[in-house]
Amino acid sequence: MTQAPPWPPARSAWFVAVVLMLANTLAFVDRQALALLVQPIKQDLRASDTAMSLLYGLSFTLFYVGVGVPVARLADRSNRRNIIALSVFLWSLATAACGLARSFTNLFVARLCVGAGEAGFGPSAYSMLADYFPRQRLAGAVGFYQMGTYLGGALALLAGGLVASWLPPSGQIAFPIVGQLKGWQVIFLTLSVPGILLALIVLAIREPIRRGSAAQERRLPVSAVVAHVAIHRAAYIGIGLGFALMILVGNGTGAWIPAFFARKFGWSIAEIGARYGVVVLICGGAGALTGGFLSSLLERRGHARGNLFATLFGFVALVPLTIGFPRVPSAGLALGLIGAMNFFAGLTLGGGLATLIDLTPNRMRAFVAAGYVVLVNLVGGALGPTIV
Repeated sequence: MTQAPPWPPARSAWFVAVVLMLANTLAFVDRQALALLVQPIKQDLRASDTAMSLLYGLSFTLFYVGVGVPVARLADRSNRRNIIALSVFLWSLATAACGLARSFTNLFVARLCVGAGEAGFGPSAYSMLADYFPRQRLAGAVGFYQMGTYLGGALALLAGGLVASWLPPSGQIAFPIVGQLKGWQVIFLTLSVPGILLALIVLAIREPIRRGSAAQERRLPVSAVVAHVAIHRAAYIGIGLGFALMILVGNGTGAWIPAFFARKFGWSIAEIGARYGVVVLICGGAGALTGGFLSSLLERRGHARGNLFATLFGFVALVPLTIGFPRVPSAGLALGLIGAMNFFAGLTLGGGLATLIDLTPNRMRAFVAAGYVVLVNLVGGALGPTIV
């Protein structure tokens, strides 16, 4: 019997986790930046609330779904590092294109390209983390990686608010070649630069050795994936639908919280960016870290389903918070409830997604992760903002 190769050193594994977390951060910067800029974009491009919701949800999801599955199949049999680097580079260029858009149609097409670029990232990242971290520590690494969700949202709000305080989103500034640009366009252009630089850093990551009984198979047929999922269908359906419904609530509220504070409490974009951004950064990031490392601790101590305790607790806690925050009369109290909502949403991620990864053989991980991403984006990403 061939002895399994040793796991990568902790220093190397955490370097990879940091780089992937930063890439995940940039992926979410663009999404939350659009939510922050709903009002000026709507005014400049003469779009309705429904059109803006489709721009936030459906435009991104269409190509995310269409490109994600075939790229994931490629990731299960080829170099995941290269796929991630190319994905980061492409979505950064598409974010810059959002900043150059002169019409709603141009912006919609640019958002399609952002979705296409990000589609190859998530499934490849999940698969790579599972080959860098043993299962008893995987939830902590996934929680750390998912912290990028909240860092990205917070940085978009903070940076967007900072730029808005210098250049109002409806103001104009002249640039060489491209001419006059509105403040909201400058924000998108600014946010595209770090991703182009990070794509080069991703190339410093080493592609890890694939582990597990199916790791040496160059390509498993789709029928083998379907058969495996069918055997464990209760777990896959529970995790997939649970997170899809949570993302529906998260995307639905996240897309409109900046407009909620502007319309109900009269906050400016700079005020929203500074106040809401800090809440997302602290509460969401703390929740993702807490949930991931708590799940890893329970797994190492041998608790059955240890990865799922924090996830279930977070789901239950979210119910009264998401019902309550739009109904309170005070902006401060609403912001506090939103902070708690971000914490408990983050609490669910590490253990829940580690369970999904651990349940799946190596050469199926990116493909199954892509199926999960398709599900949560179709249900949560596309429907959430529009339902609201």
